[in-house]
Amino acid sequence: MKHQYCCSFAGCRTSCCAVLPCRHNKGGTHVDRAYLLGLDVGTTGCKTVVFDQEGRELGRGYREYPVFCKEPFQAEQNPDAVFSLLIESMQEAVKNAEIQNAAAVSLSVQGDAVIPVDKSYEVLHPAVLGMDYRPEKQCEKYREEFDERQLYEVTGQPLHPINMMAKIMWFLDERPEISEKAWRFITYEEFIFQRLGGEPVLDLTMASRSMGYSLEEGKWSGQILENMGISESLLSPLVKSGDVIGKLSSQLADRIGLNNRPLLVAGCHDQPAGALGAGVIDTRMALDSTGTAEVLSVTFPEPILSQSMRDSFYSCYVHAVPGQYFSFAHMQTGGILQQWYRDQFGYRELEEAGHLNMDFYTYAQSKCPDGPSSILVLPHFNGSGTPLCDMESKGAIVGLTLSSTRHDILKGILDSLCFELKFNIETMEKSGILIQGLRATGGGARSPLWLQTKADVTGLTVETLECKEAGCLGSAVLAAVGAGIYDTIEQAVKQMVRPGISYRPREEQSGRYQEQYQLYKSLYGCLKPVFHKM
Repeated sequence: MKHQYCCSFAGCRTSCCAVLPCRHNKGGTHVDRAYLLGLDVGTTGCKTVVFDQEGRELGRGYREYPVFCKEPFQAEQNPDAVFSLLIESMQEAVKNAEIQNAAAVSLSVQGDAVIPVDKSYEVLHPAVLGMDYRPEKQCEKYREEFDERQLYEVTGQPLHPINMMAKIMWFLDERPEISEKAWRFITYEEFIFQRLGGEPVLDLTMASRSMGYSLEEGKWSGQILENMGISESLLSPLVKSGDVIGKLSSQLADRIGLNNRPLLVAGCHDQPAGALGAGVIDTRMALDSTGTAEVLSVTFPEPILSQSMRDSFYSCYVHAVPGQYFSFAHMQTGGILQQWYRDQFGYRELEEAGHLNMDFYTYAQSKCPDGPSSILVLPHFNGSGTPLCDMESKGAIVGLTLSSTRHDILKGILDSLCFELKFNIETMEKSGILIQGLRATGGGARSPLWLQTKADVTGLTVETLECKEAGCLGSAVLAAVGAGIYDTIEQAVKQMVRPGISYRPREEQSGRYQEQYQLYKSLYGCLKPVFHKM
């Protein structure tokens, strides 16, 4: 789709979707700034952030919604309620940004949720979320009948109940009355774009992590789908991230507060979106995103489907950047361990921080020693993430003496999370993924002590970002490319993403952490037999 550009100034690619005086054509009625809406639809809440074409945040909106867990391993959600709250977040962001026009809208979306719909795209059953593990039986059945290794070599996905195709198999087996009525099984991406007025299509990042997409063929895998008993007619057509798939409906544009109908641009899975918003578009940098849990995202130019990748439970799927592939490590605990510390040990610091009008975590960390703690912590309080993926593992605090303090425990927690990060970096290196630096986002990126510890432990420079909403900014990058403001994702990232503060490894402290790390690596093996009997 060709777009007209109002400004002929060299290097200016501003779309004519938002009519304002252009800074390069003084006095003319041309475009000054193109406004972009970056949406991020997560598991428990949705954000909308309005950016200009240089990645500056102008306004935001946020809404929360519940997850329903009425039986073991269940996690469901009302998609219509999610969409209504997303519209509210868009209204709030547009109002706060004080804009009347926008060039384009794109989307960062939670992965793996499945929504059965009829031919009119009316919802037939609540969304079954990625964290719903009820399809375990379907995975076991597949494992018994077919080659699990072949599944990984074709799709890049380990056999796991989290994946979209496992959810569809579950619907076919356990909810036949729903399956018989289903026109398609879709994700939140198709659902939201269809409601916004666009085509209900699925982008390649979402498709390629579904466990039903062939990385070699670049399309749905007929053989894998046949093995699973899933008809391709139940799945959506595929597009590339950044493709234009329609325009926002007039009714919704008016409701949101816009005088025009911005383009709708195909988005991507939330992890690649965060990587775009952090400038992680080639092999040099990795994204370290720390919230409740922690995720390390990497990119590489060819699919890596080695035995070590599969054994470490690392998926391999398509990045939003053309010609690049994507994977991530996940650690089951991150910020939630600091929350556990606060709730169990931090009552005095909560009170003291309140008197000083300080954030609890900033205050508590200010009391921690600089350098390795005298205590080792195994942070498997919710089982182990990659590369072990042992859900029977437990947390442990080792090395307590009568002189130990609660601040030693807190620093031990931070150290342990950094050790888990290093463990995943080392494991990825065995598959040829060589990380040269880290970009940090999420709540953990607000902690100087944690960031410096990550640098000292990993031996890598850790950079924060000017924009704290990497997922929304990644969506805006795709929106900018779809609107024709930039020719490529690389150009958009160069103009829209800016690093913040850098934390470099300190040689003396790094040496001390390496000694502690060697002790840390022995913990799991020593304690595993105990954990598996508890």
